[in-house]
Amino acid sequence: MCGDDCAMALASQLGLVCDPVAGLVEIPCIKRNVSGLMIAFSCADMALAGIEAKIPADECLDAMREVGDSMPASLKETAGGGLATTPTGIRLRKQVYGD
Repeated sequence: MCGDDCAMALASQLGLVCDPVAGLVEIPCIKRNVSGLMIAFSCADMALAGIEAKIPADECLDAMREVGDSMPASLKETAGGGLATTPTGIRLRKQVYGD
């Protein structure tokens, strides 16, 4: 059940871009972590109810590594891609750090 829980939770979060606006964890990380928590609880409930993951947890971990390795560096907690580079993300960065 633990493996099924882990596999389902990882599969639901696989490939998310880490794009902290202004390099801070407030946008979107805090809200994303809450969403991840709810996914984890939902997956635990499903596993406890006997629902099995179709892909084993170790394969999900391998896939997560492969996805992470193939993502460009700008999408890996650099504030150089994703939401951080939207017009609003840039405006917020300037508000925090100035021009």
